[in-house]
Amino acid sequence: MSLFTPLLWILLIAPIIVIACFKSEKLNLKYLGFFILYFLADVFLQASGKQLINLDLKFNWAGKFLSLVLALIIIFSVSKEERIKIGFTSKTNSPTNLKFGLLVFFGFTFFDIIFKLILFPKGNAFNLETFLFQATMPGLTEEILFRGISLWLLDKAFAPTWNYRGIKFGWAFVIVTVLFGVSHGAILDQDLHLKLDIVTMVYLTLISSLSVGILRQFSGNLIYSILGHNTINLINAVIRIL
Repeated sequence: MSLFTPLLWILLIAPIIVIACFKSEKLNLKYLGFFILYFLADVFLQASGKQLINLDLKFNWAGKFLSLVLALIIIFSVSKEERIKIGFTSKTNSPTNLKFGLLVFFGFTFFDIIFKLILFPKGNAFNLETFLFQATMPGLTEEILFRGISLWLLDKAFAPTWNYRGIKFGWAFVIVTVLFGVSHGAILDQDLHLKLDIVTMVYLTLISSLSVGILRQFSGNLIYSILGHNTINLINAVIRIL
């Protein structure tokens, strides 16, 4: 992957950001700048992980570790109140909201399982590292990146004004949800050739990213979205070896 790829991702979601700038009642461009800087720094660290720390493993454990270190530096540099807003807390919202978030997540996940059982290629060999990685690092680092710090910064840039079941949503939720799908379906290779998988982008945005995002919002912390994200990844790994 070319290091220009994250710039492409920002460019692809730029129309949504522009709309948010015009539609938001309260706009703070400083935090939009902080979001872009943080997001680019995180992706660059992840992409450089194997070069900076060579662990001779199949997956990019080093890049994920560096992403986590950067996130923790930011999280522990802000107040406890801001850490709660990031989702770095064990506190949850009301049982009713938590139940709703879980029901939505499991409903989307059930559809996801059926869809992938039909379409995913089968017969891959079992690999212990694959299961260990998918059960831990993607959910941990990507949830902190997308639905933790990025959502927190963008909520400060575009104050949320939509309310559903007592939970506030805003343009930040839309941007992060779409960005997650875009970041998994658009890549510039080392020769700057664009590889665009529209189906993956749309599917991950509307199924995986949306369901985990709703779980994050209605649970009130990152614990549930991290577990949900890693559950989806483990299900993918299991389906591929059936």
